[in-house]
This record gives sequence, C-alpha cells and structure tokens, in this order.
Amino acid sequence: MEKATPEQRLEELVLLHQHPLLRMCCVILRDAALAEDAVQETFLRAFRRLDAFRGASSEKTWLTAIALNVCRDMRKSAWWRHTERRFTPEDMEGKPSTPACGDTGESLALGQAIARLPGKYRDAVLLYYYHDMTLTEAAQVLKTSPATVSKRVARARAMLKEELEVRL
Repeated sequence: MEKATPEQRLEELVLLHQHPLLRMCCVILRDAALAEDAVQETFLRAFRRLDAFRGASSEKTWLTAIALNVCRDMRKSAWWRHTERRFTPEDMEGKPSTPACGDTGESLALGQAIARLPGKYRDAVLLYYYHDMTLTEAAQVLKTSPATVSKRVARARAMLKEELEVRL
C-alpha cells in the first residue's frame, strides 16, 4: 500500500477535523470570519509540521492544541484589542449548527455564556464537551494535569449554571 503524500494527509485531516475546530474557534474568537481564518492558519501550521508529528497524542489533540494557540495569538494582537468583537448566530449562517453557534434561544445563551467564561475555563469546557476529549487528552492540549482540567470543567459548569439560571 502506497504511503499518502503530505497533501493527501492534510486533506484527510481537514475533512475529519475542520468543523469541530471551526466551532471551537468561533466560540473563542466570537467572529465567524476570524474563526475561519484561525482554522485555515491551524491547517497551514499543521501542514508545515506534519513530518514532525510523532503520534505522541492523537491528531485531534495535536490539531486542537494548534488551533487554541492560533486563537490565543489572534487575541493577543494589537488589532484585536482595538476592534469590537460581537458574535451573532447570523455570523455562522450556512455553517454546521452547534450548541455554541446554533439559532435556538437556549443554545445561543449557552454559547454566549461559554464565550464569556475566563479563558482557562472556556478552553477546558470546549475540549471536554465540544471535542469529546478525555480529561487526559484535554490535559495534553492545555499542558496541565487531568485533575486540573476536571476542576476547571466543574468550576465552569457551576459558573454557567449560575449565569444561565439568571438569564433563562
């Protein structure tokens, strides 16, 4: 059996992981166009480092870590600090529906509440619930321990429950 070329391998990765990464970036960046840019940059970075991927983690974990770093880089930029970021469901028109980017009142409220969480809690929730990662996989992406991820998820759930009870 012939080994896949890097271009074929990238195409496989895009087909498997593009939509979950887009949903995650959408929640973090609160802007559909920026989320699309972040996902594109994620795959560009992955393509450049494809030969260095050793398989120490799953491809999903590796790509998610890259996407989180891309989003963090975008949020640190001077341009980001000087623009207003508002996310609306219309921004994701034509994109796959998700609890974070859906069009129902409850799912929109949940997505907005998750987006407002402090970064370390938001990232833990996104990885654990939206990417269906185990605590160990999420810990690899966040470069922390599974116990820390578990605590962050529990704290985030409490924060979300409190906020959503008030709103809904």
